[in-house]
Amino acid sequence: MILEQITEPKQIQALTVSELKILAKEVRSRIVEVVSKTGGHLAPSLGTVDLTIALLHLFDPLKDRIVWDVGHQAYSWKILTGRNAQFDTLRQYKGLSGFTNREESPYDAFTTGHSSTSISAALGIACARDLNNEQGHCIAVIGDGALTGGMSFEALNHGGHLQKDKFIVILNDNEMSISKNVGGLQKYMARMLASKSYNVLKKQVWDFSYTLPANIRRSFIYGAQKLEESMMNILVPNIIFEDLGYKYVGPIDGHDIEHLLKIIKRVKNFMVGPVLIHIVTQKGKGYPPAEKNSELFHGTGPFDLKTGKQISNGKQTWSELMGSTLITLAQKDPKIIAITAAMTAGTGLTKFEETYPDRFFDVGIAEQHSVTLAAGMSTKGLKPFVAIYSTFLQRALDQIIHDVALPKLPVVFCIDRAGLVGEDGATHHGAFDLSYLNFVPNMIILTPSTAEELSAMLFWAASYQEGPVAIRYPRGTAIHSSVHKSLTNFNPFPAIIHSNKGKIALVACGDAFFTAEAVHTLLAKDKIPAQLIQLLSVKPLDENTLLSLASTCNYIFTFENNAVIGGMGARIAQLLATEPVKIINFGYPDHFIAQGKNSELLDEIGFTPNKLYKQIVQTLNE
Repeated sequence: MILEQITEPKQIQALTVSELKILAKEVRSRIVEVVSKTGGHLAPSLGTVDLTIALLHLFDPLKDRIVWDVGHQAYSWKILTGRNAQFDTLRQYKGLSGFTNREESPYDAFTTGHSSTSISAALGIACARDLNNEQGHCIAVIGDGALTGGMSFEALNHGGHLQKDKFIVILNDNEMSISKNVGGLQKYMARMLASKSYNVLKKQVWDFSYTLPANIRRSFIYGAQKLEESMMNILVPNIIFEDLGYKYVGPIDGHDIEHLLKIIKRVKNFMVGPVLIHIVTQKGKGYPPAEKNSELFHGTGPFDLKTGKQISNGKQTWSELMGSTLITLAQKDPKIIAITAAMTAGTGLTKFEETYPDRFFDVGIAEQHSVTLAAGMSTKGLKPFVAIYSTFLQRALDQIIHDVALPKLPVVFCIDRAGLVGEDGATHHGAFDLSYLNFVPNMIILTPSTAEELSAMLFWAASYQEGPVAIRYPRGTAIHSSVHKSLTNFNPFPAIIHSNKGKIALVACGDAFFTAEAVHTLLAKDKIPAQLIQLLSVKPLDENTLLSLASTCNYIFTFENNAVIGGMGARIAQLLATEPVKIINFGYPDHFIAQGKNSELLDEIGFTPNKLYKQIVQTLNE
């Protein structure tokens, strides 16, 4: 096998086109084999194999810096830049990240996880390169929906203004609907626009114009530009890139390695100023189940390698519960709207979209827009529910504050993936939402522990009109309780007192309640009585209950699946700052938490019942 012989990327430069094609097949097989066991972003990475090989054949990745966006497209990049032997550890505890990471390899130019960052980062690297008098190309590979993010267009606009040489944006367009645009005529146009002769002629025409009188020169330049623009409007899509200041090349078949090499080589050698190369790829390329259902295999858990059937416990997830409850609410209230940012399936809204297509909005990777879109809708009497992952909601903090909370608009934020999200790692853990929402005036923050509580909170929020409501819930299987929560008379604000005996109190919110409950059981076995309090609402707090605890307890221990700094415990400590009770907060430490199974990560940071129990006992004995 060719792949087994590749230990560093420079070896790829010596391979023939035929060998590169064989290598592509081997890399795809390797990706499918590993991801079937570990889970991961299969379909996007299968689509970029040929492009990765072409880039590594033509560029030196230590001198020519290549930024991947979204970073989950870069599995083949990892395999071919010296990490093939470790690839079986993908997304595992202390293994390879599922995204590019500068701490993992010198070949990774930028640490990524969230989308739409590559053009800004690559442009910044290009600016630094020039200021440092260094050499090399700076390349942003952007695709898999990342161009729908507004930040990418901000960067495109600035890049067009700066007109940096050796700055290339490669648009990996993996939307199947435009594959028909890749044909013989487009191939010819792509070759022509990147050819040395065309670019020399273009420069000669431009230089000739300076020999003309000023009044004639203006007309000459105008006519030449209109002629070129007319040709490109007929033959080339996305003329917008030329208007932004980029020389546009494409669309190109992203799976034709030989053609990719010719075009990218010409761009590298002959074109000056910023260039945008538009390639068209197929998500899931080379693995039939992923080709047939690229959305299912976009981000997948482990699956059967032969059939593609995904391994699942079949139980309802928190996301699915939210989606089904929202459908129930929408049946009763025509003003209810669902909004998401490129996460329809992930947030459990697929059936809502099918049931109420005119009341469903997927805005793409545009979290800022999704929030202000909801704000606008709410000013006209609609009731928008914005379903979004915790880690992505932080991208829209200004819109939450300025456009929703300040005018007290009744938008509901369904915050999915709150807390640790396992193998997706530091870029995707929902570790900060309690902290960054806690300081926002007019915001209500609710934290269900069970499926019944989540449903009740959604029903309650649907009728609340005084301002925004945020409901945070974790990834994974929804936990059901035998305790019924009324959907009509539900009040989320009073704390639930599960036990009121003892001079210490355990106060918890959300799914961290079950951790506190387990600690309570361990303390009881050790004959240490403790009060056990569950908060459904983190903002506002049940101040009366907490003040009562402060007057009867020596210690209050708080539990939350969020950063300790700025979280629920911090608010309680602030509330009780003048009280004689000692408060100790348990949650996530002040560092980014890596990847792995949640059980492994919680054990590492000491947030398990046994370790917390030992900390409490040690504190009591001091």
